[in-house]
Amino acid sequence: MTRRTATAGTVHAERVQQMHEDDLHALCDATNAAILDGGGFGWLAPPPRETLERYFRGVLLVPERQMFVARLDDMIVGSAQLVRPPRNNEAQAMSATLMHFYIAPYARGLGLGRLLLTEVESCARSMGYQIINLDVRETQTDAVRLFRSSGFHHWGTHPSYARTDGRTVRGLFFTKRLQDDERIVPAHPLAASTPIPAAGHAPVTGHSLTLYPAIDLKDGTCVRLRRGEMDNATVYSDDPGAQARAWIDAGCSWLHVVDLNGAFAGRSANTEAIEAIIANASVPVQLGGGLRDLDSIGKWLNAGISRVILGSIAVKNPELVREACRLFPGRIVAGIDARSGQVATEGWAETSEMKAVDLGQRMQDAGVAAVIFTEISRDGMLTGIDIEQTADMANALSIPVIASGGVGNLEHLEALRAATAQAPGIEGVIVGRALYDGRIDLGEALRVLS
Repeated sequence: MTRRTATAGTVHAERVQQMHEDDLHALCDATNAAILDGGGFGWLAPPPRETLERYFRGVLLVPERQMFVARLDDMIVGSAQLVRPPRNNEAQAMSATLMHFYIAPYARGLGLGRLLLTEVESCARSMGYQIINLDVRETQTDAVRLFRSSGFHHWGTHPSYARTDGRTVRGLFFTKRLQDDERIVPAHPLAASTPIPAAGHAPVTGHSLTLYPAIDLKDGTCVRLRRGEMDNATVYSDDPGAQARAWIDAGCSWLHVVDLNGAFAGRSANTEAIEAIIANASVPVQLGGGLRDLDSIGKWLNAGISRVILGSIAVKNPELVREACRLFPGRIVAGIDARSGQVATEGWAETSEMKAVDLGQRMQDAGVAAVIFTEISRDGMLTGIDIEQTADMANALSIPVIASGGVGNLEHLEALRAATAQAPGIEGVIVGRALYDGRIDLGEALRVLS
């Protein structure tokens, strides 16, 4: 088939969770063109238009699938799907699969494939997945070249992978490591010289959790509050940048930062301290507190923050959350703070009538990458996480849930990890005061959670 090179235009990629008719028609046109070009979408010939439309509408309803699209001058010209393992597959919970990845032939040559692939990887990484897998026909040479150049490791070949154009073609299997804290094991028993990542030690009970050390900022210093009360704060460090380095040097793979003044003021208030943390951080940083508009969200994401946490605005302006998720897929997290199951807002100063689980489901529908759940009555009190509420939240959602509030000793962390056996959606835990006070040794905490 003769290919036409696309002319330059505005290009971008994004995750989508709903689709207007114009977008659906453009997506079907692009899919048909890719199928005719041998693009490997599964069909060997384009199906009837109504079949294709029903298929894509159905994909958007499946919690385990996330759809991404590539746009040229705002028109969809390609797509990809990230498929998560079912919840009963704990053994492979660390991995996701890339499927149905293509760019229409009339939109190639503009870097859209790499842009789309980067968007999918970013989302998978921010959701905590450690491995991304894919397979592709060997005849799809452009795609194979893209995957190889993007760091995917070709670990195996299926000799009879597919039948197309009257012949049998081979299939190539690729994998890529997304996180930096993985041990290395052989890719295949017969290929010990070609290692790929694996997900650490096999847990005896539950699965491994990410530890997020908390850096709460008040008046430029690192503090911890009790029950979220600003006048009940303990100062632990007046050098946020140095504190960030200390947690990273000790082995942490993420930092959790909250601008406490900003949470009460409704705008960023510890700018210099946050910038110092970014400058000293060699791991991803998530930031919350006072982020109430798209400008402030975009500012910090462009400044080096990996994910932003939206709290009060999730209750008061869910459409802004939805728009932020559309503009920054995989980089928006909902912070849900509750007193006895009821959502608290405005830096925990107000309590709404909304149930925390209901808000979690709304935020999932809006497209957030994860939820941080905090029971305020336990925050800073060292009495243990409210595991029951956290597990209820995790089991009500299909996105990761990060636990927060009340960790005081290693037994609390062991109990949370054990709870993941019944609530596999729990992805990590935020720890603050207990680390600063020395009640928990960070190395021991990482061992317990790994």
